Amino acid sequence: MKIRVATFNVSLYGKTAGEVYERLIDGRDPKAIKLAAIVQTVRPDVLLVNEIDYEPNAATARLLAEEYFSIAKSGRSPIEYPYIYAAASNTGIDSGLDLNGNQTSGEATDAWGYGVYPGQYSMAIFSRFPIDQKNIRTFQNYLWSELPAAKRPRDPETQKPYYEDRVWSKLRLSSKNHLDVPIQIGDATIHLLASHPTPPVFDGAEDHNGCRNHDEIRFWLDYIDNPDAAYLRDDAGNSGGLTRDAAFVVLGDLNADPADGDGKQDAIRRLLGHSRVQDPKPRSPGAAEPNAKNKANAKHTGDPSLDTADFGSSGHFRVDYVLPSESLNVVDAGVFWPQRQDPQRELISASDHRMVWVEVEVP
Repeated sequence: MKIRVATFNVSLYGKTAGEVYERLIDGRDPKAIKLAAIVQTVRPDVLLVNEIDYEPNAATARLLAEEYFSIAKSGRSPIEYPYIYAAASNTGIDSGLDLNGNQTSGEATDAWGYGVYPGQYSMAIFSRFPIDQKNIRTFQNYLWSELPAAKRPRDPETQKPYYEDRVWSKLRLSSKNHLDVPIQIGDATIHLLASHPTPPVFDGAEDHNGCRNHDEIRFWLDYIDNPDAAYLRDDAGNSGGLTRDAAFVVLGDLNADPADGDGKQDAIRRLLGHSRVQDPKPRSPGAAEPNAKNKANAKHTGDPSLDTADFGSSGHFRVDYVLPSESLNVVDAGVFWPQRQDPQRELISASDHRMVWVEVEVP
């Protein structure tokens, strides 16, 4: 059986809790209509959405599915997702600590993951196939210091830790969450290993966001490599990584380009080159088009056709990934980034990220 798996950072967030839900409620939100048109064009069987508000009842995610994906938009056929999983997120949850060191607590930068309200920038999975809810593993509470050889941020001149010991011992690794979500496809199971690491910018010389981004990605290397690792404890208290015979797909907006940008690139390069991971290198014709107005792209060394996000004056980057395990046969792959003369081009204005998809054969 062939299935199409996709990731899409849709940038559906607001300034206050509940704002996005109110925008979507009548099915007429212009941004969501464009997002739905992209989904209905690519038609993934399994879709990870980054940057959508979280509520315990998945209200916003269900509204997006019912009022947008499942209703024809811009002349396209609707697509139904009967199975939805909305993930809790560290974003906007006050840590009670002064994480940014300005002698004040309770700010967005003092949350376990940056956010002005709880659930901002979260994740949801939409699937045409059953989600094995009982066996979902989450690592929302996993401590950064528990990861062996964690990159603890330090002042580059004094080598003094950016986070004092009492803060470091409590810090969570995941800026949102790390998810292992099993999808049941006939007799086969595919584990979706989903995350959305913090951007490796918006910090200082200590590079605390760069360190965190690196280790949020490195977490998956440990999870894939170490099925018996006692230090990999999920939120239910169960230990260990993924079994060696498990089929999986690592996916999400990982906020890391292997060639360009300010991130610590070792982790993403190791993930892309891992022996159990395939990099289908999804491409698009639109990303590679020359843009005389954007001089930053001329300084980049990565293949522009692989780029998945347009960050304005900073240029284009490859930061969104769908990486199947070696046990899945890759049939096709792509990035929804139409060329300028394509009538579908206007749809991509809905987000600074592009949908990335991979089609695989499930044994």
